[in-house]
Amino acid sequence: MWTAHPPTAESGPETTLVPPSARPWSSVPPSFVHRITKYDPADRDEHGHYTGAQDTVSDHGPVEAAYLEAIAAFAEASAVDRLEIREPAVTGFVHFGVEPPVAGHGLAGLFPPDLSGYHDGAGVSLAVALELVRAMLRDQGAWCRLEVGDAFTVHVGWDQYVYVGSDRPCADAVVRTRELGLFPEALTASPCAAEADEAEVTEPADENFWTRVRTALASQQTLLLEETHVRNAARRHRLTPENLDTVRAGLGPRALLTVWPDLTPDVGAVLAALPDEGSVEIVWEAQDGTISHAIVDATEHRGLATQVADARAARALPLDEHRPLLCAVRPDSDGVLRARW
Repeated sequence: MWTAHPPTAESGPETTLVPPSARPWSSVPPSFVHRITKYDPADRDEHGHYTGAQDTVSDHGPVEAAYLEAIAAFAEASAVDRLEIREPAVTGFVHFGVEPPVAGHGLAGLFPPDLSGYHDGAGVSLAVALELVRAMLRDQGAWCRLEVGDAFTVHVGWDQYVYVGSDRPCADAVVRTRELGLFPEALTASPCAAEADEAEVTEPADENFWTRVRTALASQQTLLLEETHVRNAARRHRLTPENLDTVRAGLGPRALLTVWPDLTPDVGAVLAALPDEGSVEIVWEAQDGTISHAIVDATEHRGLATQVADARAARALPLDEHRPLLCAVRPDSDGVLRARW
């Protein structure tokens, strides 16, 4: 069986931003797509629903290893040894997985705790890509698409369904997958593929965007910048005219940038105005300058008040009416926006 040996978290994997020419933004799927599962097609009903005895979670053992070896066989048949991370995510406020999430989202040992190197457009070795698949099969909290432009794709869906696409038939890989005890089934396309119109934010964080930020700072002096480099993970910065260039230089590749009104020093007023129903996101700055956030409902207000008792400033952001001052996405170095936020 194939076994990956990922680098340690201290060093992190070797990640690079894939050259723009190697990853055009296109919705054309690979010509040959296979659904790979442990579910025998003979055990499906007339609607295609599986009725057999196989569990829908990973065995963390030989079957999981078979999945990884099958994907490695398709990659070899496609002459692929590096893949690109697309739309990376980690567990958020709500976790829909069958297995409970784990600390580090299943990325411990692959990426440093701050998740540097785990971002849209990052190129990783096949070994690291397969470990990402392992984490997704185990439903540990991390999820992403793994792609090589339109030539090769690996998508992990619910219940141990894996979709591998290639611009080549990969006949030998299909045979090898069957030898491993898995079932490769030909499809026209992966149901987990990105839609052509998937991106909701299409404004690039170009010089025009930063000019607008500077204009807003000139009148308000301080703003709150939310930097989302991974879905369900964000860093927050209090922007001033003095620190804007420094903060900008440290932003992650392809990050979604959302500008809000600044935190208010009247923390008591923020707490008093929290709604009696529904959930709200509360952002606060501690005395040491650390900015934290939490999503709470009315039953958690008392505990929240204790948590932010010594905060310098805070702000509540409603979850159902996100109306930021500005919102844009960092383009690549050639000025092209490729992230699909």
